[in-house]
Amino acid sequence: MSSSLVVCEVDESLTAKLKKFRFRKETNNAAILMKIDMEKQLVVLEEEYEARCKPEQQMMYAGSKNRLVQAAELTKVFETRNVDDLTEEWLRNHLAFFR
Repeated sequence: MSSSLVVCEVDESLTAKLKKFRFRKETNNAAILMKIDMEKQLVVLEEEYEARCKPEQQMMYAGSKNRLVQAAELTKVFETRNVDDLTEEWLRNHLAFFR
């Protein structure tokens, strides 16, 4: 088993929410938006999203993404850098491969 760089841990409440999200029974499309709390160096749930990120935040994200995927035991991960791109059509197109 190889180890990967972990810059930020994942907030425990977010991990629980992601696991619940992963096993939800609803069939409608849904998404969880997260952010990195730079002071706590923690990936947390984000209610309001700013599309533009500072380079430091992008680096923290890149160094934390794998840990988040592991902690949430995700099997499908789709990324967008702009919240305006996250539309019903965008999500349907990405999910179409799995149907």
